[in-house]
Amino acid sequence: MVALQPRAVALSIRLGKSMDPVCHTLVGAALAESGLKRRTSFGTVTLLIGANFPDIDVLAHAGGSLEALECRRGWTHGVFAVAVLPFVLTGCVLAWAWWQRRSGANIAPAKARQLLLLSFVTIATHPLLDFCNTYGMRWLMPFVDRWLYADVLFIVDPWMWAVLAVGVFLARRRERRQGASRPWPAWLALGAITSYIAIMALSGSWARRVVASQFSALGLRDDVRFMVAPEPLNPFRRRVVIETDQAYRFGTFRWTPTPTFALDALAVPKGADHPQARRAADTIDGRTFLHWARFPFFMVSPESTRPAVVHIVDARYAMEPNGFGSVAVVLDGGR
Repeated sequence: MVALQPRAVALSIRLGKSMDPVCHTLVGAALAESGLKRRTSFGTVTLLIGANFPDIDVLAHAGGSLEALECRRGWTHGVFAVAVLPFVLTGCVLAWAWWQRRSGANIAPAKARQLLLLSFVTIATHPLLDFCNTYGMRWLMPFVDRWLYADVLFIVDPWMWAVLAVGVFLARRRERRQGASRPWPAWLALGAITSYIAIMALSGSWARRVVASQFSALGLRDDVRFMVAPEPLNPFRRRVVIETDQAYRFGTFRWTPTPTFALDALAVPKGADHPQARRAADTIDGRTFLHWARFPFFMVSPESTRPAVVHIVDARYAMEPNGFGSVAVVLDGGR
């Protein structure tokens, strides 16, 4: 295998981030309107910031795509972060509250214990929601660098947006009109999305069993690795990705009118045995991307292309290069 110099590789990564910030923010707002904001001054701002706080790892983008990929869904999202970040957030809010009061603002003193409690609650919601989508989570970072997946929700779920937004709106409107806290719409919204997530988790588990039960009839090994992923807007349909020895197969699972799994004719070769694919995989950037990728395949540029370009694409997100979940590795030195 040809060894590459450190500057012989150019990397271009287009990756998604997490469960969308709109959903996280709405969860924080719903928690606030559920009555938690009344436990202490600065309760609302703590809940809103805390719901998004683990995404401070986006700061790694300042160092480039590679650094961002290495940091994503790790140190700031795992159980270690959930134990530490609430203290950081509480300290920041207390400092801000002190500054506001020192500046003459007529604000009641913030209660440190209550702020810490709210910080733990709202920060914990972030990785739990993120874990629900197909991006995955490294729960045990920094101790174990392993990706785990739940495949429960699509990364952007407008149904959750709608339920949470309505709950927050009604709770605030009732409070303004009646002059007292009326948290039940927010509680109903939080209960509804919790039930929705539980139902999606159970239906996803059942769908996996249905898909796996058909492998033998479809000529697939029973032990193949596969994903049954949620699709946008439609909770009754799921996209299936199946890994075979040399390729990926795809299919669709539908709940209605009866639970049905249909395997597509399309098969995408992995392409990992191509010499240039092996070169790309052996670079630092290639190894980093492959550690994150779940179903990677390689697309090598034509022989006439100079310099040689190898696209590595994750089949859980894309079928073509230069899109979400893909990387372009440029190899100097020809083929």
